[in-house]
Amino acid sequence: MQTGLDRLASLPDLVAELRSKRVGLVAHPASVSRGLVHALDVLAGLGITPTVLFGPEHGWAGHAQDMIEVEGGAERGTKIVSLYGERFEELSPTKEDLAAVDVVLVDMQDVGARYYTFIWTAVLVGRACRDAGVDVVVLDRPNPLGGVAVEGRLPEPGFLSFVGLEPLPVRHALTLGEVVAWRAAREGWAGRVRIVAVHDLPHDAHASAWDRPFVMPSPNMPTYETALVYPGGCLLEGTNLSDGRGTTRPFEITGAPWVDGRALAAGLARTGLPGFVARPITFEPTFHKHAKQACGGVQIHVLDAAVFRPVATYVALVALAHHGSPAAFRFRTEKYEFIDHIPAFDLLTGSPDARERILRGDDPLAIAEAVSSIGPAERGVVEEARAARAKVGVL
Repeated sequence: MQTGLDRLASLPDLVAELRSKRVGLVAHPASVSRGLVHALDVLAGLGITPTVLFGPEHGWAGHAQDMIEVEGGAERGTKIVSLYGERFEELSPTKEDLAAVDVVLVDMQDVGARYYTFIWTAVLVGRACRDAGVDVVVLDRPNPLGGVAVEGRLPEPGFLSFVGLEPLPVRHALTLGEVVAWRAAREGWAGRVRIVAVHDLPHDAHASAWDRPFVMPSPNMPTYETALVYPGGCLLEGTNLSDGRGTTRPFEITGAPWVDGRALAAGLARTGLPGFVARPITFEPTFHKHAKQACGGVQIHVLDAAVFRPVATYVALVALAHHGSPAAFRFRTEKYEFIDHIPAFDLLTGSPDARERILRGDDPLAIAEAVSSIGPAERGVVEEARAARAKVGVL
C-alpha cells in the first residue's frame, strides 16, 4: 500500500511545483511514510521547505489530550500555527496565516468516524484557502476501517458541530481526501483541490492489511483495535462512564465505580449484536474520569471485524449502563467541542432521540438499531462523496 506521501517522490511535476512555491503543511505525528519518516523530513529530502506548519487538535506534536487548547510554536525554525484554540473561529487558518503560502499540503491520518476532527480541520483549511486564493493538495491516506461498512444516521438540522461539521454517517467509509473533495465539489472550490490518491490497497481493506505499523494519530488512538471500536466508543464521552482514558486500552474499556461489569457483559450478550465479546473487568484509570477509583465495567474484544457494529454495540452498552444504575448514570451537560447548549451525546448521535429513549428506559437493542441503521440518505451522501473525486484533480 502506498499513501499519498509515499507516492509524492514519483510525481516529478508536482515536486517541481512545490519546490518553486511557498508551501504550508497540515500534519501530525502519524503523517509518516512507509519507512516511518515524518512528512516534514520527506519534503526536506525532496527539496521542499514549508514556510508555515499547521497543527490540528492535539497539536502538531500530538501531545495534547482531547479538547485542550494548543498553542503555536516553531519546529526547526518554521512557524507552527495551532488550529485548535479556545473558540470555534480558531479552528481555521486566518488570511494572515495563509498570506505566507501559495499551496497547502494536507497529510493527516483519519480513523473513519464522523467525530474524529481531522477531516473537519481539512475541510476548514480548504475553505480558508478558497477565500485566500491558495491551492490545496491532499496527500491521502486510507481509512483504517475500510471503504465498505457504513453505520449511523446523519445528524439532524441543528446538531452539526466540530464532531460532525457536515452531515455524514458516523462510520463513513471515506478517506480524508474524499471528504475534502465532497465539500469542495458541493461548495464550489473543487478547482483549487488536488488529491494524491492511495494506491495498491483493496477497497475493503482494514488497517490490519496495510503491511505497515499503525501510527497513533492522537494520544488515545494507539492501535487499529482502538480505531475499530471508536465509532461507538466515542459516545462514552457524552456520559459519565469512563471512556478508557487513563487505561492502556482507551475506548475498548469502559465502566464506572457504580457499574456491575458482569451484569453489563451479560446484557450485551443478550442483545445478540455480532462480532465481539464483552469481558467483565475491574480497572482503575490513572487520569480523566474516575481517576484513581476502582471501576466495574467491560472490555470490548472484537472477534470478527467484518460483522462488528461499533455504533450499535456502544449505544446498547450506554443504555444498559443507564438501566442498571439510573440514579448514578448521567449524560454530560458541560461544554463539548465549543458547544454548551446541546448535550454532547446528542451532538455525537446527531439528535436527542437516543438520549431521550435511554432515559425513558426503552429497550437497548431497539435504541441501538435506530441510531446505527442507515438508509437512502446516508448511502447517498457516501456515494456523492466518492463521486466528487472526479470533480477535483486526482494524481
